[in-house]
Amino acid sequence: MDVSVIIINYNTFALTCKCIASIYRFTTEIEFEIILVDNCSVECDAELFRKQFPDIKLIKNTNNEGFAKGNNTGIKAASGKTILLLNSDTELVEDSISTCYKKLEERKDDIAVITCKLIYPDGRVQKQCNRFPSTGLNLLELLRIHKLFPEKKRARKFLGYYFDQESDIIPDWFWGTFFMFKKDILGKLNGGKLNEDYFMYCEDMRWCYDFKMLGKNCYYYSQAKVIHHLSQSVKSISYKNETTVNNKLDFVAKTKGRAYMRLYGILTALNILFSSFNVRRNYGTSKLYIKSVFGGNV
Repeated sequence: MDVSVIIINYNTFALTCKCIASIYRFTTEIEFEIILVDNCSVECDAELFRKQFPDIKLIKNTNNEGFAKGNNTGIKAASGKTILLLNSDTELVEDSISTCYKKLEERKDDIAVITCKLIYPDGRVQKQCNRFPSTGLNLLELLRIHKLFPEKKRARKFLGYYFDQESDIIPDWFWGTFFMFKKDILGKLNGGKLNEDYFMYCEDMRWCYDFKMLGKNCYYYSQAKVIHHLSQSVKSISYKNETTVNNKLDFVAKTKGRAYMRLYGILTALNILFSSFNVRRNYGTSKLYIKSVFGGNV
């Protein structure tokens, strides 16, 4: 078996069915299996998936284990030498799985994980390539020094909003939406599995960090793409924002220390507050950072 595709479903039956159907339609050049982990959805009986797609492996959790733990559950049942973690709100429009699998095989000595271009249904590109949280980069932005950089250099140094995602690059981390890696690399990680510190949000940042600590790179491959119907299983935007801020600061504290985390949080709050004209939205996000740094959950 070449690739085990692991999909976590939580109350997104229609989207998950579209995702699975697109895999069967477009993936033609490699041997694959689909492992669907249902995180105790209440939308419908998970057996409906098996009726529509009898060849899938269906795992029905008795409680919602979250994204990280759910994926580790799926990995345990995987027979493929390569693992693809694929969001249930994605949809293939070409054979991106085979394309990325071949690139990973070609670069397996230096690459730990590979992703592809993510697009909205209307074709717009999603900005998923990022640098790890950095006080230095934050300060350059806050003081507007980044504007002195040539556009291409600024894009590759900062990534995120500045990078157009139209060329291949080795970022620090990217989203876990389409996340392909060799199964055997897990044996080198703590506990022999993906980190489960975060129930949801920032787990992908942590995974990329752990792979980089092994001396391996994360690779963004722009020559393959999938549609990503963004955040379809999110409880609310406020929940997502608050959880992301708390988890990001926790990540910084664990990897660089609490003093660095506090400085990063303050600089980020100031940077967000003065970054655009959307004062109401920016004030709310800045407040989340200050709250988490000085009296929050980290």
